[in-house]
Amino acid sequence: MRAVIQRVLQAQVETEGQQVSQIGNGLLIYLSVAKTDTLRDAQFMAEKLVNLRVFADEAGKMNRSVLDVGGAILLVSNFTLHGDCRKGRRPSFDAAAEPKLAEQLYEKVADLIAGQGVAVERGAFGEHMQVSSVNDGPVTFLLDSSRLF
Repeated sequence: MRAVIQRVLQAQVETEGQQVSQIGNGLLIYLSVAKTDTLRDAQFMAEKLVNLRVFADEAGKMNRSVLDVGGAILLVSNFTLHGDCRKGRRPSFDAAAEPKLAEQLYEKVADLIAGQGVAVERGAFGEHMQVSSVNDGPVTFLLDSSRLF
């Protein structure tokens, strides 16, 4: 799995002109599932996302997690994170999971996050979405469950 993690003051997802989900302070996370991902990857990702210390403490150091600050997570599926642009001009998506597996593991990550006490909102899996956010910082991180980066 791959994730782009953005610290936000607010974020929302719309599809077909209708708001699907919205959060205030927290993390906007774009998540992509690889065809080789398993439950273990989902568990790693959920634990890391909930406990990653990217919010400032009283001293201004990134020392608090989304759980610590009482923030929420907006989890948005985004298979293009597994796009390979190294050859040619059109990205290859061979590494991305088929929709059935991707949705299963995406939902599992969301459930595991919620199970750790963090409010989690979801995007609209498989739909064309409009995502808007107010980034805080900006603070943005990349995460890969295979630890490629």
